[in-house]
Amino acid sequence: MAVNLTSVVTQFLTPEVIAQIASFLGLDRSAAQKAVAAAVPTMLAGLSDVVGTPAGVNQLSKLLSQQQGNATDLLRNSGAQGLAQTGSTMLAGLFGSKTMDTMAQALGRFAGTGNSGGKSLLGVIGPFVLGALGQQQRDAGLDADGLASLLRSQKNQIVSAIPTGLADQLGAAGLIDRVESGTRAAAAAGSRITSASERATASAGQAAYAAVTKSQWPYWLAALVILGGLAWYAVDRTGQQTVAEGPAAVRTTAGTVGMAPADLTVDGVNLANQVTSSINILKSALPTITDEAGAQAALPKINDAVAQLNDVTARAAKLSPEARSALAKLIAAATPAINQMCDKVMATPAVGAVAKPAIDNLRARLDALAKV
Repeated sequence: MAVNLTSVVTQFLTPEVIAQIASFLGLDRSAAQKAVAAAVPTMLAGLSDVVGTPAGVNQLSKLLSQQQGNATDLLRNSGAQGLAQTGSTMLAGLFGSKTMDTMAQALGRFAGTGNSGGKSLLGVIGPFVLGALGQQQRDAGLDADGLASLLRSQKNQIVSAIPTGLADQLGAAGLIDRVESGTRAAAAAGSRITSASERATASAGQAAYAAVTKSQWPYWLAALVILGGLAWYAVDRTGQQTVAEGPAAVRTTAGTVGMAPADLTVDGVNLANQVTSSINILKSALPTITDEAGAQAALPKINDAVAQLNDVTARAAKLSPEARSALAKLIAAATPAINQMCDKVMATPAVGAVAKPAIDNLRARLDALAKV
């Protein structure tokens, strides 16, 4: 399965990192999470333009080769202010001061931090984005051109992950292409058509649905290609079956617990798969905590799982009510087993105090997702 660069970066932005960014920008955690979730694809979209020329490819490659240490360590050692200064210097060299200022202004307006806050946000997020790209390049064995090709191939997917209000500002400033706006509109139109057909009576609804489907098929195809999440929708070509009035069709996602609807994909990320990945990490890490050393070794993995769940939370707002309900059921089905493991960890002598912050954070995230 092709890697999703936005998700790759987001996994490095743990709750601890978000908390420090929130404190640095003077935001609550929820607002900081929203700002960071917007900044990551914004920066990746900019980088996908940078590598559009050989000079840009070489510039990015040189910068990645000069990186020392990871962004989390830099944040821990230098603080958010120091990391922001380092990141701002790197990004100004990549994007140019004018482009970076325009990007910062748009982000500042979106996040409510003002121009200086937008620039600080870019600066502190920049090392995480570049660090994640460098890690992906090494893991996949890519050369400079290979990484550039990966960035360019995901440009539309990256741009579609930028919140609409921010994307409009960036598009007006000429920083991103707005070609995807038509597909978003098509998807919205398709959603309205689906909703209307489901409310219709079986006999009248079938006729109306057949007519609309025939006339709107190109838009449905575009929406399916871009969003992927509407692939569950089936057209009854025989005209002999009525429009289903029950819940949306569901399928079993490989490796997941419970059932998940096929439209749990947001911005190219399958949330059911992401939840499954998080749960599998937890099931692997939690049983290894039998002493203090085991707890210290497992905490990074637990934090990685929580980071994935944070990303799910951020994207879940874009799901339909039915899909959010299915996501909540998916979480609810997995929570008892995870809670049992957490209880065992907390009851282990000399371990509970070490693991408690991470366990509390994990439980809070699972509880919140179970109520989306």
